[in-house]
Amino acid sequence: MAQPKTAWDQHPEPLTVASAPVPEYGSGSLADLLPTLAAGLGVPDMDAAIGELTPADRNCVFLIDGLGWEQLRAHPEDAPFMASLLATSRGGTGRPLTAGYPATTATSLASVGTGLPPGAHGLPGYTVRNPDTGELMNQLRWQPWTPPGPWQPYPTVFQLAHAAGVHAAQVSSPTFENTPLTKVALSGGTFLGRLSGEDRVDLAAEQLAAGDRSLVYTYFAEVDGAGHRYGVDSDTWRGQLMYADRLVQRLAEQLPPRSALYVTADHGMIDVPFDEQHRIDFDEDWELSAGVALLGGEGRARHVYAVPGAATDVLTCWREVLGEQFWVASRDEAIAAGWFGPRIDERVYGRIGDVVAAARDDVLLIASEREPKESAMVGNHGSMTPAEQLVPLLEVRS
Repeated sequence: MAQPKTAWDQHPEPLTVASAPVPEYGSGSLADLLPTLAAGLGVPDMDAAIGELTPADRNCVFLIDGLGWEQLRAHPEDAPFMASLLATSRGGTGRPLTAGYPATTATSLASVGTGLPPGAHGLPGYTVRNPDTGELMNQLRWQPWTPPGPWQPYPTVFQLAHAAGVHAAQVSSPTFENTPLTKVALSGGTFLGRLSGEDRVDLAAEQLAAGDRSLVYTYFAEVDGAGHRYGVDSDTWRGQLMYADRLVQRLAEQLPPRSALYVTADHGMIDVPFDEQHRIDFDEDWELSAGVALLGGEGRARHVYAVPGAATDVLTCWREVLGEQFWVASRDEAIAAGWFGPRIDERVYGRIGDVVAAARDDVLLIASEREPKESAMVGNHGSMTPAEQLVPLLEVRS
């Protein structure tokens, strides 16, 4: 008679790099959206990669920070207008887009604005090592300050559209007008700063009508902020979702003729419980910290930079400690698997960690001493799970 297995016999195999769900670069990722719209507007050298979309003369992208596909589907009562549009997503297929890896704001906004995956535009994480200085560089806050042009040298789709005679405009918070991230990711045409959501969507509609061919972008951040601070499904988060839903409807009702409105997001989000089982503290774990010179990325999407000569040992250790909950890859393995896109520019290669770790389970690798604010967040994102990676592409046409 076979003996029942004990806990000592149960050793799940570490997750393989190949089992990670790689984003749909080249056919259904955020990086493919603006090139597809620009191609429909006749902008040279743009590829209509998202084949399900039908061209329109006037295109508006409304990006709601942090509103993932799964969160929207789970809250139809709080977002009735957007929920009514779920079947229109991705050209009427009812399918989402993928954000790209990592599923984080700086990376995704750069993918949207440049039409390039992270391996090309070069913002492959929340914080990454600058190979020229050896320091961690926060690509959302742009700290320490780094010359924007060399860091991301490609033109944005807005710049290319403007040069082709398309009316291009971004309508967002005045705070973002002169930030380096806006410069490298979303500049081109006219930036118009407005504080209130209502003013932004009203002005976005006016900007759509300002040209026979238009490409307009507008943005709402508060859903993401509420999720980080209070968690997805909190009353505060639901309230911001309700407000965002009203803004989308307000914009949709003002679309000028021959327009298409696309509502999307930069990533989704999950809540991670505050206990040792779900939050592993790098700053208190001697095994994970051994041989590590810098810890980059964020809790669910880590870039790990080893001291010289220690990369192999760090990879082995991280796989042993985290491999049942995280996809753990060497830099070259992650690149070969396509995590950052089909190509990696030479200037970007050293920004990627010697070891890259992406969470599969509802866990977080925090750093309580070096990242106290980030470690205290309820809602988190960054990895390749559906809750983080899938984003809507809702469509309204006039």
